[in-house]
Amino acid sequence: MTPRRQPRNLLYTGDNLYILNGMNSDSVDLIYLDPPFNSKRSFSAPIGSRAAGASFKDMWTWKDVDEAYLERMVNDYPYLVQFIQSIEVLHSKAMMAYVTYMAQRILEMHRVLKSTGSLYLHCDATASHYLKILLDRVFGKNNFRNEIVWKYGKVSNSKAKKFLREHDVILFYAKTSKAFYQPLYYSEPSERVRQLIRAGYNTKIMDGKRYLYIYDNKVVKKKEKAGKINRADFDIVKFVDNRSTDVFQIDILNSQSKENAGYPTQKPLALLRRIVESSSENDDIVLDPFCGCATTMVAAQQLGRRWIGIDIEKKSADLIVSRLSSDAGLFSDFIHRTDMPVRTDVKIVDLSEANNRRNIKKRLAKEFGPKCNGCGVEHYENLELDHVVPKSKGGQDTYGNYQLLCGNCNRIKGNRTMEYLRTKIAARDELLKKQITFGR
Repeated sequence: MTPRRQPRNLLYTGDNLYILNGMNSDSVDLIYLDPPFNSKRSFSAPIGSRAAGASFKDMWTWKDVDEAYLERMVNDYPYLVQFIQSIEVLHSKAMMAYVTYMAQRILEMHRVLKSTGSLYLHCDATASHYLKILLDRVFGKNNFRNEIVWKYGKVSNSKAKKFLREHDVILFYAKTSKAFYQPLYYSEPSERVRQLIRAGYNTKIMDGKRYLYIYDNKVVKKKEKAGKINRADFDIVKFVDNRSTDVFQIDILNSQSKENAGYPTQKPLALLRRIVESSSENDDIVLDPFCGCATTMVAAQQLGRRWIGIDIEKKSADLIVSRLSSDAGLFSDFIHRTDMPVRTDVKIVDLSEANNRRNIKKRLAKEFGPKCNGCGVEHYENLELDHVVPKSKGGQDTYGNYQLLCGNCNRIKGNRTMEYLRTKIAARDELLKKQITFGR
């Protein structure tokens, strides 16, 4: 007898990059993310609201970029790194830092997404053009599905010399051509309409004119090829399609809305329900790595999906309890974790045995050469095993996270990043040059 699968409703509070790094590959069915937009503003929830105490700064500097993961990007995605470097010239250092921050997380999201999964990235005109190129590079341009326009109505009476803004953009990408998708309709089709959709078309004669109503053009083309119908015989041909388009007209939440938790930049539940319903099935796992006030979690819960939420703000745990109780009309048990998940889909290397340590050293030396990955000195006997991404930053005991460093570089680096080590080496070399020049 197959044991019943337990609900997988998890909330992680912490840095989403390290948490994503600890999740298994191909483990999530749908990802929705509404990250900060780099608008250079600060947001705080009002006192007295359910989200009171939550806040964030929507501005970026290079300090927000995790230097431990830059090494992987340079080695594995050189063309992506070239594009990101160009943003400093095209826009600014702050935008380059923001896109780098997003790139590190999107690479991990792509890894954890199943081949049948999809990703929806919510953004605005501030950085949407840069993020789309980033997604094209990571997911592949052929897996782009839609640039969804969320039309929420006018939200400003600004006197600036430009058109008033009333929409955001949601970039929709599939991981592969196998990604699950089910069309949604503006209104639920009647049984008669369902029959017509299956048949592909319907005909009528009104006021002496012959009408052809096409519900499925592929079916009509097949029947034309078989000689069963000829659209040229009809006076008027109309295409009938009640499916939702890539323009979502959903009102923004106002301050009087029962749904409003007072959280900065909160999105309406109707928006998330539409996304979750179209790109996931019952019991699928929905991930929101910037879950904020838990709207994605509520939508997933209402539609019978399992969910994983990640947020840097500890207030998220209280909000999920509150919103699942009031907005979802039910309460679901979930596990709140502040530790880092550990991958079970990769082999964790046990270095407790000396033999294992020697074998990994030999394998690394054969693959990358018997030299220090810091200073480049070749001296096999003096090389030591070290983590590329420190364990304090979420790095794990996997082969791909090991490197060879000489004893001196390993002491300098300690439990810090490779960027720190390279900075120290560069400073030391510069000092040596000055000493040599002074000596002359």
